[in-house]
Amino acid sequence: MALFKIQDTAVRKIIAKDLDLERNLQVLFENNLDELLNINFLAHEYSTSAGGRIDTLGIDKDGAPCIIEYKKNQNDNVINQGLSYLYWLLDHKADFEKICQDKKMEVAIDWDSPRVICVAESYNKFDLDTVNILPINVELWRYRIYDENILFLEPENYQKIKVSTSSIVRKAKQEKGRAEVLQKNYTIEDHTHKATDEIKSLFSKIRERILSMDEAIKEEPKKLYIAYKLASNFVDLEIRSKDLKIFLNVESGKLNDPLGLARDLTKPKTGHWGNGDYEVKLENESSLDNVFALVKQSYDLNK
Repeated sequence: MALFKIQDTAVRKIIAKDLDLERNLQVLFENNLDELLNINFLAHEYSTSAGGRIDTLGIDKDGAPCIIEYKKNQNDNVINQGLSYLYWLLDHKADFEKICQDKKMEVAIDWDSPRVICVAESYNKFDLDTVNILPINVELWRYRIYDENILFLEPENYQKIKVSTSSIVRKAKQEKGRAEVLQKNYTIEDHTHKATDEIKSLFSKIRERILSMDEAIKEEPKKLYIAYKLASNFVDLEIRSKDLKIFLNVESGKLNDPLGLARDLTKPKTGHWGNGDYEVKLENESSLDNVFALVKQSYDLNK
């Protein structure tokens, strides 16, 4: 992607450059994991009992365990490596839970939605084909370093709704007499089935507005809410029987809310699902425009 710097009425192209050491990329990400990917950092080069080392281990704001691998050259097979670590992690949940306890992570661990994330300057056709055919989700992120200390980061793929893993990728649990799915995919229907027809219609209207803002917006149904995100979530939406509860990923004090529709969850500090410091409820279509204006603010602040 070409980037240009505007100087009065002229533009100057900003030149891309190589990072001196690939290890510097990992350190850069680990020191800024919350800002870059909305993930809490847990461990660097985490040793597994299988002999390998997970480049970066983290947990996201929804409680999903995150395995992050960095592709250092074109021949690195970080996708298979990440999947192998995922398989290991799900067989050693107690180890991960211990790390979270030591780091004083308050979020509940969501073992239904573990994430494998690969970070590279570029991907080849074989990487993309492998990920697209896999029955589970692997996230590919592409970065580029530019002069003037500019980091560009974008998702190379984000096909969150794929073939169900339930009949394809399973781990035998002989001692429990059952099989465990590596990842569970949630759907919009999982969230709307208890809502009234009026609330379903209201959700459809605000959903359409959110997705129409930018083709890069990803809709990701989670266990307890539906996330709308670019690099990170800007809105999390919970569908309830009689209203929609919307969480805005905006820092306390930075939301322009002249009508006082949103509740600041830091005053007092209130535990909640979803990201951000503000919550707003949408109960009927008469307040749709005003609520969406707040959603748009969160989008603008997070894009």
